[in-house]
Amino acid sequence: HVPSRSTREDRSLVRMRMAMVKKQTRCKNQIKALLSFYGYTIPDELVRSHWSRRFIGWLEGLSFQQESGKHALQALLEELNHLRQLIAGLTRQIRALARQEPHRTLVGYLKSVPGISTLTAMVLLTEIVDINRFKSLDHLASYVGLVPGEDSSGEQERVTGISNRRNAHLRALLIECSWVAVRKDPALLMAFSKLSKRMPKNRAIVHIARKLLNRVRYVLKHQESYEPCVVA
Repeated sequence: HVPSRSTREDRSLVRMRMAMVKKQTRCKNQIKALLSFYGYTIPDELVRSHWSRRFIGWLEGLSFQQESGKHALQALLEELNHLRQLIAGLTRQIRALARQEPHRTLVGYLKSVPGISTLTAMVLLTEIVDINRFKSLDHLASYVGLVPGEDSSGEQERVTGISNRRNAHLRALLIECSWVAVRKDPALLMAFSKLSKRMPKNRAIVHIARKLLNRVRYVLKHQESYEPCVVA
C-alpha cells in the first residue's frame, strides 16, 4: 500500500513532532545529569512541578563555582526553550489537521477508546494509513511489534518477549497509552490486575497494549465509536 502524497506529508509532520519530543526528553535528562554532577537536589516543593515555569526559574537562579557549569546549564535551558516552542507550533498544526477531513471523523472514533488522545490518534492514522491492509489483529500486531519473539536453536524454540520487528513509532506509544487506559477502562484494569499476578507489570502492560490495539482496529474497521465494557 503506497500512501498518498498528502498522507506522507501529514506523517512527516507527526513524526517531526515525535522527534522533537525525544530531543526534549534527552535535553531534560542532560539537565538532570548536570544537576547531579554539581550536587544539586531538587527541592521537595518542586519535585512534582518538573519543567514548570517555577522550576525553570529555580534552575536559572542556581549559582556555580565555575563559569563552565553556568554556561552549560544556560545552553541546555536555551535548547529546551527552543524545543518547547517547536513542539508547541507542531502540536497546533497537528491539532488543526485533526479537525479537518479525512482525519476528523476517524480521530473522533479513536478518541472514544480509553487512553487515546488527539495527538495519539493522529500518529495511529498516519502510521497505519489504511486499516484494511491488515488482514487480522495478528497482522496488525506484527506490524506494530506487539507479538512474541522467538529464539530458535536446532529443535528448540524459546519465547523471548515482544519481537524486535516493529514500527518504532507505534509500539512505544501504545504501551505508554496503555498505562493511561488501565486507569480509565474497567475491563483493561481487570485484565491488567490478573496479568500482574503472574508476571511483572512491565510485561503485563504489553498484553494490555495488544488489547488496546484491538480496540483501535475495531473502531477503524467498523467506523464507529468504542463502547466501554461494563464490568460487574
